[in-house]
Amino acid sequence: MGSKNKLKRFKENETFANVVQPTREEVVEQGFNLKGKWHEEFFGNDHPIVLELGCGKGEYTVNLARKFPKKNFIGVDIKGARFWRGAKTAIEEKLSNVAFLRTQIELIDHCFAKEEVAEIWITFPDPQIKYKRTKHRLTNASFLDKYRKILQKKGIIHLKTDSEFLHGYTLGLLHGIEEEIEYANHDVYHSDGVPEEVTSIQTFYENQYLEQSKKITYIRFRLRFK
Repeated sequence: MGSKNKLKRFKENETFANVVQPTREEVVEQGFNLKGKWHEEFFGNDHPIVLELGCGKGEYTVNLARKFPKKNFIGVDIKGARFWRGAKTAIEEKLSNVAFLRTQIELIDHCFAKEEVAEIWITFPDPQIKYKRTKHRLTNASFLDKYRKILQKKGIIHLKTDSEFLHGYTLGLLHGIEEEIEYANHDVYHSDGVPEEVTSIQTFYENQYLEQSKKITYIRFRLRFK
């Protein structure tokens, strides 16, 4: 994508009512104004809030919003030029249950209050295979602690990935800290009984992985609360 195209998308994002772009200072130091107020001040309803972390083009966010109109969906990514497509589609289709938040995922607990989030989807994240990159792995213990701060007591986390490494790493971690794994599958397109929203929604990159005959894996789990 050229720099002119990126700039155009950044400017268009600023005009979209469904895009929220706080500065790091607003999130960390000043106190983010929507934290604890997403229901009343943004969506205007009390429907469950579902996050897609590292949402990319926003394909999962938008498609889940189409399927579940009684839930609110927020795609989170630092790259606004990517989720521009999802934000624009949601506006064109008048999907009032869609938002996009431009921020770093490590700041997620600064953006949402305790028990404000019902579900989290993590779709095709960078597996961060190198040891030095483990702190950026979105299912590591540190990130799970952040999710615990914002999830409801029975909140669900979904991990969908083409990385068998990340799938195995996450399962091992969850078993080790005795979290509740509800469902796990290492090849969702060649299995029976897979949740419909796992296979009926496919991202741009997922289609590429399938063309390469890569297996797509999925885990659904809940976190323990003290």
